[in-house]
Parts: sequence; structure tokens; C-alpha cells
Amino acid sequence: MLDAQTFNVFKDLIYAKSGINLKEGKESLLEARIGKRMREIGLSSPKDYFEFLRNDHDGAEMISFLDAISTNVTHFFREPQHFQIFEQVLKRWAANGQSKFRIWSAASSTGEEPYSIAMTVANTLNLANYDIKILGTDISTRVLAKAKLGVYENKQLADIPRHYQLAYTHSTRDHGQFEIDQKVRALVSYARINLSAPPFPMSGPFDFVFCRNVMIYFDSIVRNKLVADIHRLLKPGGVLFIGHSETLTECPVRYTTIKPSVYRKEGDDVGP
Repeated sequence: MLDAQTFNVFKDLIYAKSGINLKEGKESLLEARIGKRMREIGLSSPKDYFEFLRNDHDGAEMISFLDAISTNVTHFFREPQHFQIFEQVLKRWAANGQSKFRIWSAASSTGEEPYSIAMTVANTLNLANYDIKILGTDISTRVLAKAKLGVYENKQLADIPRHYQLAYTHSTRDHGQFEIDQKVRALVSYARINLSAPPFPMSGPFDFVFCRNVMIYFDSIVRNKLVADIHRLLKPGGVLFIGHSETLTECPVRYTTIKPSVYRKEGDDVGP
């Protein structure tokens, strides 16, 4: 059983390593998520598992631990208005002669968001005429491995517009699944990034950053560092999408609101 003291030491460790601010009352959730790791290692006590983590000199178990406690809720074309705005801005910049686009899906989970971005790009632009790279990042190696496969359950097709289904998905040999078309997958690369530990290694600049529904797990200190480094990596006029339940209140750097949950870095006007 996870007592209050043990919960608190795990809570502090999770915050230190991932920036996730685990609230009181999540004892049962934490216990359930670390239980599988404990069984695989052969430990029965959460206290013993904590000591095991403290002595994890190569960091391999820490990665598995963070995989276990990470929340990954996502689906294709989540918050669809964002993709409409993304398409509008993309068209505008392309019409103005821009041919190179760099896009970051900061909390990409199992890949639904970056592939939604890639399908929108492929539907909007003639890929042969543009230099496009989409970076998908997550703290969880487990979800990144699934994202790289690009294979999903057929029930998820309902989230993808019909004309995108026809153009960018294919049935697999397992008829209960489908895969993302190779020309779409080729636009996306994946890397493990801890969003609580800026500065990030990418050089940028990015035209668009999708950082949605992850800041809700951070306190204001971690959140402000994150949005400041995104600001550094965005080009002037670049666009940031955040979750509808998130806010840039108290943000230490200047973003201009395009629409609720859509912001741009000060620079050229890119109104939708």
C-alpha cells in the first residue's frame, strides 16, 4: 500500500524528473501505474522500488518509470478548429512564396497529432514543391515507439475526415487496424524530449508549434519556462497552439492572441 510519505517522495521525484505536478488524491493512480514495473522487476514494496530508482545509475529504469506514470490521451484531429486555422495560415504563407516549413508537435503521444498535422499539410500543399519537416516529441519512449509504427485501431478512423481516410490511410493485414500512408509518415520524425527541461536541443526556427493539453500537468514555474523556450524557437510571426483548457496567463514572454488557444510570436501579421 502506498502510504502518504511514500506518495510524497514519488511525487517530488516525478516533479523533479518530468515537471508533472501530481496532485494529492492520486495515490491509487500512482500505485496502479508503478505496480506493473514492480512486478516485472520482482519488487513488492513501493519503498523498495523508490530505492531501486534512486540507484538507477544508467537512467534506464527512470525512463520506464516515467513511461508508466505519463498520461497519454489523444486522438486524430483533436480540437479541429486548430487544424482549420493551421491550414489557413499554411496556405497564406505558401501563397506568399514560402516553401520551407518546420513544425513541432511537442507532446505527440502515440502520433495522432503529428500525423493529423502531416495529413493537413499533404492535403493543402503539393509536397513535391515544398521542404516540410514535422518533429514529434514526447517524454515516453513507449508511446514514441507506437507513433513510429503509424498503425492504429480501425475505431480511430472515425476521427479522421473521410477524404483524408481515402487518401492517407490503408488497411493492414490485420483487418482490425489501419496504417498511415508512407508519404505522410515520411514527413514526421520522432525524438524523446522532456518538456520540463528547457532549453531544448532543436535549433529552430519553427513556423508552428503544437503544445496542447500537456501544460495542465505543470505548475506555473515549469509552464513559464516551457512557453519561453517555445517562444525562442518560433520564428517571428510563428504560431503556437495550446489546449483549450490551458492559458498563457503569467507568461513571461510576449505572444499575441489570434484566437482563444492560438497565439503568435510578435512579428509579421499572420492572422487566420
